[in-house]
Amino acid sequence: MSPSSGKTQVLMERNVSLHMALTIAETALAQCGVRTSVAVVDRAGRPPCFPPGRWGVNRTHLELARRKAYTALTFQRTSAEWATRTETTLSGQRMLADVIPLAGGVPIKVGEDTIGGVGLSGAPMGGAQEEACAKAGIAKVADQLR
Repeated sequence: MSPSSGKTQVLMERNVSLHMALTIAETALAQCGVRTSVAVVDRAGRPPCFPPGRWGVNRTHLELARRKAYTALTFQRTSAEWATRTETTLSGQRMLADVIPLAGGVPIKVGEDTIGGVGLSGAPMGGAQEEACAKAGIAKVADQLR
């Protein structure tokens, strides 16, 4: 294939800004508690922010949070929905790097376009609480996701 002659265009796509990521993370942590880890990833799966570590937080929780966010981004659904979906069918997807079949990851969407993901780990009441906290973080920036 060769590039078409003279017809180029600038690609424009929405993404998670650092400010948006921090707002989502801070809101989610306020909901779930300071001993919870949170990660936000942009549309490329990169973390624009990891809130600073805190004393008493299990170090593995930050990695789990990142993988939950990446899973939600990659499959454009919550990590819990994806985990259920791949239990009996599509189980090969579980072999992909960086995905994890645990609740706590939520995609960040503008309409049907998935622009990032947020994941939490270590909440006192587990994955359902982590997912609720992630959704609260996203709700805080809902006016920017139009």
